[in-house]
Amino acid sequence: MTEPTSGRQARPAFDTRRAWWAFLLVAGGFASADQALKHLVASSLRLGEQVVVTGWFNLVHVLNPGAAFSFLANAGGWQRWFFTALGIVVSTVLAVMLRRGVHSRLEAAAYVGVIGGALGNVIDRLRLGAVVDYLDLHWRGMHWPAFNLADILVVGSAGLALPWVVAHPHKVQDFLSARMGRPVTIGSLTGDWTVVGPVFQ
Repeated sequence: MTEPTSGRQARPAFDTRRAWWAFLLVAGGFASADQALKHLVASSLRLGEQVVVTGWFNLVHVLNPGAAFSFLANAGGWQRWFFTALGIVVSTVLAVMLRRGVHSRLEAAAYVGVIGGALGNVIDRLRLGAVVDYLDLHWRGMHWPAFNLADILVVGSAGLALPWVVAHPHKVQDFLSARMGRPVTIGSLTGDWTVVGPVFQ
């Protein structure tokens, strides 16, 4: 005698392999939106010009040869090619991981955001030698380094992925072990992450 069934079918597990190209299209859309905003700023404001929006926020048009939030902006020129290569490598690795299959929606969203933001800034570096920044937050004369949509995507998506990394240390361990070709064990002691094993030998 067979057991009665509820008639409900189990929802298939999330897997980016089913439509990995769609995730890359979304990432491309993010990069395109970033470029569109930069073009709008460059066509509306002269380089160095600013428009006061509120008492703590300005729209500006500046060129940043460094990374997000002007990191290494005064490094001497080598950072242009370093961050260009880094953006391409990171985007390629994450795209491959989406193609091979990511099973967490949060992780997939983080990858898409990082790819879109990284490529948005890579296009600037290849085209202009620097990144167009236009968002200026300030308070009582102190200005946070100007930034753009691509920076928000990269930093925000990295922050989005952090809870997943903390919640799934075994998956990070498996990923590092596969990439490094040697066993890697990740442990957590009183909330501080430590990597033990033959990693740096």
